[in-house]
Amino acid sequence: MAATDFKDYYQILGVSKSAGTDDIKRAFRKLARKYHPDVNPGDQVAEAKFKEINEANEILSDPDKRRKYDQFGRYWQQGGQTRPGAAPGDFGGFDFSNYGSFNELLNELLGGLGGGFPGGARTSYRQPASSPGFGFDATGGGGNSAQFDQEASITLAMADAFNGTQKKFRIGSDALTVKIPAGVKPGSKIRLRGKGQMNPYSQQRGDIYLTVDIQNHPFFQFDGDGNLVCEVPISPDEAVLGAKIEVPTPDGSVTVNIPAGIRSGQTLRLRGKGWPKPKGSRTDQLVRVMIKAPKTVTDKERTLYEQLHELRSYDPRQALQNVRL
Repeated sequence: MAATDFKDYYQILGVSKSAGTDDIKRAFRKLARKYHPDVNPGDQVAEAKFKEINEANEILSDPDKRRKYDQFGRYWQQGGQTRPGAAPGDFGGFDFSNYGSFNELLNELLGGLGGGFPGGARTSYRQPASSPGFGFDATGGGGNSAQFDQEASITLAMADAFNGTQKKFRIGSDALTVKIPAGVKPGSKIRLRGKGQMNPYSQQRGDIYLTVDIQNHPFFQFDGDGNLVCEVPISPDEAVLGAKIEVPTPDGSVTVNIPAGIRSGQTLRLRGKGWPKPKGSRTDQLVRVMIKAPKTVTDKERTLYEQLHELRSYDPRQALQNVRL
């Protein structure tokens, strides 16, 4: 197995292994200014580089962590945990050089406990930061422990996410019924306790974390604040004269007053008609009004539009007359 997960923190900061604390600090500050998210808004590559720089600085600026890193390399977090009668750093002659990460080693030792999970499940073996060694605590609490958690995604229709539902699926030989609470949003996580991978040492199971995805709806959409957004067309005469129109909401249509002279693209707010909140209330529904001209008209309509054109006193482009470069 290629050692692809190993990070050379000295190379990341651009310093030598003999670099002093001040050299590391200067290198970190220089790179942090270059790749800071505020300097590179929306640049995911720069954001990832910034996190990597911070990680390298955190290890190399800490004397104890740096000593372990220098001694054990890619397994510095597991280094220093000794067996009875073994010298520090002695792992019984086991060769770790064939493994790119601690997860690869676990997969090899445990036979790759994956598969059988619908929805594109990803299996992750996550070792708490408080656990530096390779052992496992049979009690499942404190000390050296490994959590065998799984991650997967579940896609819901918007109606199911709004009202709440139950979904049945199978993991291996286990048939699960998952209760989806009303009002889950895209990106919400649902935790299924004790339904993950089996820890062969403690005989305890990890958890499953379901990340919710919601199918696109032809009318309703989400905005960044959890409100629902929709777009409703009105005719030119409704925009000029005002009107009462019916607008769909998640639980039925409501009558909305369109004020006379409304602009195309203007938004009206229906309070409490949006998405369910955890405590029982609702967000708002935002209705974006779009003036839509007819593509075809009758002869009588065309005559009336022509008469209106002759009588019209309003110039919608009056404000453009003085526009200059």
